[in-house]
Amino acid sequence: MLNPKLGLSAALLEINAWSGPLLFASSSDLVLLWYLGAHALASLLLGAFVQALLPAARTRPQWATILLLAGFCYAVPIAGFVCVLAGSLLLRFYKPMPVANDFDSLQLPDFDPHLRAQGVFRQAGLRSILNNSQVPMHTRLGAMVALQYVPGRVASPLLRDVLSDPAEDIRLLAYGMLDNQEKRINRAIDEELRQLGQATTAPARLAAAQRLSDLYWELVYHRLALGDLRQYAIDESLRYCEQVLTELPASAAMYLRRGRLRHEQGDYAAAEADYHQAQALGLPATRVLPYLAEARFEQRDFAGASQLVHQLSAWNSLPRLRPIVDYWTRA
Repeated sequence: MLNPKLGLSAALLEINAWSGPLLFASSSDLVLLWYLGAHALASLLLGAFVQALLPAARTRPQWATILLLAGFCYAVPIAGFVCVLAGSLLLRFYKPMPVANDFDSLQLPDFDPHLRAQGVFRQAGLRSILNNSQVPMHTRLGAMVALQYVPGRVASPLLRDVLSDPAEDIRLLAYGMLDNQEKRINRAIDEELRQLGQATTAPARLAAAQRLSDLYWELVYHRLALGDLRQYAIDESLRYCEQVLTELPASAAMYLRRGRLRHEQGDYAAAEADYHQAQALGLPATRVLPYLAEARFEQRDFAGASQLVHQLSAWNSLPRLRPIVDYWTRA
């Protein structure tokens, strides 16, 4: 609580401290002692007075604040008193200007397990909802959440499409989701490179190389790398795939991987050779024939593609390819 008597007493004592030469003109030592004692007491009283002016949050513990203020007043006579009073009044009455926040916080939409369980959004429906700015915002945000359960190869292009959306919330959420996917894979790549550098045995180096080929391929397959980065990821995945095949020439899965990578590079003849080798090493036809048919189709060998699709028609365990098989096998 503010006590004006403390301030008045401090001022009178400070004035009185300078009266020493008049009271003890015959002894300079007594003049000095009188000044120091009166000035010290005046400083303590002013510290106690000013402490009550300051905001409570700035004066804990109180005794330490009083001693700090008194010490400053004692060290700088007269000017210290003026500065302490002026500073305390400034702190008490000055209202800082509100600082504009240049960044907005985006609240992630609530997770709704029913979106996944009930299949509310289909892939075609997701595209139409996300690309339509007239759809209510909560519906579009719900569609963004549903993209978490869509394969990355499908989700990534959808997310890139909405990076230019007029709604800032949609843009920021899409960027964050893409960035998180890419960072997750890049962190895994860094860890595997470290493991490869520290590997002291051939099996450890082989396992790290295979994992690196998988991770670089994941960047390509999920379409997270574009342009030169995509070509770099293909080259790196192919390089580590070659290292694995050098040590494991009977690995059907790695031949399929190399075929997919060569397919992405447009080297269809080499890709077909790898597909055939993967099948010869025991990979099921259902794993290989779709890629062979795709390679023939992209080379505009439609008769060859049709023949391969007809071979697929004998398999009933390919529900996702059934519409394609039905189209190509119609009489």
